[in-house]
Amino acid sequence: GVQKVVIMLMIIVEAIPQVFGYLSPSHSLINMLGGTGARAVIIAQLFMGGFIVFWMDELISKWGIGSGVSLFIAAGVSEAIITGTFNWFPQTSGAMSVTNPPAGTLPKTIYLISNMSLGDLVGGGFERIFISPPNPVIALIGTVVIFFGVVYAESSKVELPLTHARVRGARGRYPLRLMYASNIPVILMAALLANVNMFALIFWGRLSNFPILGHAWWLGKYAPGSTQPVAGLAWYLYSPRGLHTWLFPMIDSRYAGYLAGHAPWQMMLKILVYGIIFVIGAIFFGKFWIETTNMGPEAVARQIEGSGMQIPGFRRDPRILKKVLYRYIPALTILSSALVALLALFANLIGTVGSTSGTGVLLTVGIVIRLYEQIAKEQAMEMHPVLRKFLGVE
Repeated sequence: GVQKVVIMLMIIVEAIPQVFGYLSPSHSLINMLGGTGARAVIIAQLFMGGFIVFWMDELISKWGIGSGVSLFIAAGVSEAIITGTFNWFPQTSGAMSVTNPPAGTLPKTIYLISNMSLGDLVGGGFERIFISPPNPVIALIGTVVIFFGVVYAESSKVELPLTHARVRGARGRYPLRLMYASNIPVILMAALLANVNMFALIFWGRLSNFPILGHAWWLGKYAPGSTQPVAGLAWYLYSPRGLHTWLFPMIDSRYAGYLAGHAPWQMMLKILVYGIIFVIGAIFFGKFWIETTNMGPEAVARQIEGSGMQIPGFRRDPRILKKVLYRYIPALTILSSALVALLALFANLIGTVGSTSGTGVLLTVGIVIRLYEQIAKEQAMEMHPVLRKFLGVE
């Protein structure tokens, strides 16, 4: 009950800044209801949308497999990736041409190679295919690399041998995954940085008269009508979205607009600052998540002890189990949090297809793997009912 109330309150707390920072009411709605009434309508829409998502998550969690919110994330990112890869409609409205090719990576590549001469391809066609937005080939490669990187990391694990204290010959293994903290640290860190940008935008625009923080360029400066910072702390903490947003501006004047008036060394400093803060923040959130979800050494030791299992060669004592687990879990927490942050950072720097972020691709792959494992677990319990008690279902 308390959890549901907190979720409802957080939906409202997150919806209100969205109206003042990102979602501006239409002029017709303002003329009809006034500025305050129009914003209230949008807040109500956001609340109802959040409530529906929460309700569907509860429905899937109780009667389905997996998490409803996770499935929404995976479906949205998957749709964007498929569209960004195979969309055959032109980039802008109008007839398809060499200057207005298909938006999808594969159709664009095929169309430009088929309709451009070798001289045109060498003179700039290959650049448009491989690195120029939207949906260049390098972004598709980055997406594929992230997919296989996460799959490999998820499959890597250390297994602790276990034996049953009372049933002779009963053995098992407790897996400690390389991705022990999962993708939660990246989710929390990305949400934190997104909130920094959101509040910086609000203080730059709606709350420009606020003392100290209002219209402060050092907090975040924005061009009129834009939600992307061009200066200040928010600019340094804003995620890059592909090579064309940070690398090419430093070496090619044609992309200088992405520098937003900054020198190349400032762009390099931005990438370093963003990367360091992103990784360190993910490690911090990883440790926080492990300790608050009963995944720490002491909690895991109690779980193993409660199931009647023990490590061969050691006395059945939670303190000994805790000492053994301390060799692995703290190091795995830091390593997994840093690894998942580096994977997301790599995807953001290289770019991904479909205007998705590296964090989104990372989450989607992890969600699909977890869903597959849960389905396999359900099938195993149906085939072997004895496993239900061992896995803690009954």
